[in-house]
Amino acid sequence: MTATDPELTALAQGWCALSLLHGKIEAHIERALQSKHRLSVREYSLLDVLSRQHDGDGGHLQMKQVADAVVLSQSATTRLVTRLEDRGLLERYLCPTDRRGIYTNVTEAGLALLEEARPTNDAALREALDEAAKNSELEPLVRAVESLKTPAVQDRPSTAVAS
Repeated sequence: MTATDPELTALAQGWCALSLLHGKIEAHIERALQSKHRLSVREYSLLDVLSRQHDGDGGHLQMKQVADAVVLSQSATTRLVTRLEDRGLLERYLCPTDRRGIYTNVTEAGLALLEEARPTNDAALREALDEAAKNSELEPLVRAVESLKTPAVQDRPSTAVAS
């Protein structure tokens, strides 16, 4: 196989289309969240991930798991947690059973902002997908995204996460 093989070219074009779709969606959501809630897409994602955590087995994620969920490095995730903590949206506390563990909790203010921002995020996502579907190269990817099934959101009894 060479770099000019049709298979590789098609693969590269597919990757470019996927990257373009992601960029368009993220930029649209970013503008909406920033203008209405002073939140970035990454901040919203982090609050969302942390808000879904719970006490009990498997309820507390390690920072690496949180970083993977928000698609950032561990150090970038830690900086993001610190920024949101400085804004009063997150708080950290020591694990009651392992003094080496530090958990991150979404504060009441963080939960309120997340719930206020959720409809904005969802509407901006829908708008971005509808706009992208008008592009014949992106339309199949939009349909693929729309067909994805994810597990139902579980109740959120607690919002603690290991950091």
